[in-house]
Amino acid sequence: MHLTPEQLLERLAAEGYQTTTTRHPPLHTVEMSRQLRGDIPGRHTKNLFLKDRKDNYFLVTTGEDSILDLKRLHTLIGAASRLSFGSAERMMEFLGVTPGSVTALAVVNDRAGRVQAILDEELMSHALINAHPLTNEATTTMRREDLIAFMTAAGHPPRILPVSRPDFPVPAGANCAMTASND
Repeated sequence: MHLTPEQLLERLAAEGYQTTTTRHPPLHTVEMSRQLRGDIPGRHTKNLFLKDRKDNYFLVTTGEDSILDLKRLHTLIGAASRLSFGSAERMMEFLGVTPGSVTALAVVNDRAGRVQAILDEELMSHALINAHPLTNEATTTMRREDLIAFMTAAGHPPRILPVSRPDFPVPAGANCAMTASND
């Protein structure tokens, strides 16, 4: 059974994390987020739910305006092959969220450990991080250290990697094609 947004917020409070949650209309894209969220301090995030050909799943969290080279990302995060987007069905099964509500906090719902968490190094240079609390109708602000501690306590210690750098090295002969297929 997946946590609800309310249960997640209760758990964050019970575990002593200092958070602030702002309610707003549903935000489905980064552009909508910029227009509707108001003036919430901290770095806002975007998330990619990805998989490789061996059905290894990854949740990559970056700053909302970060640019990723999806053709090369697999080489940096250690995927078995090029990446594609995970399906909405797997997203719900593993993380308990729907497209538009994907968040680093959703790892709390992956009790089987199917998803590897990746946080962008640039994102971690900010003291405050904003993420959806399992719903795109709110934004929760928390300290970066608390985000890392929460993810670790949920069994998903995040790997912090420079995924938004356009110049990360690519091994010779690597296949860098990107597919947009789902599961």
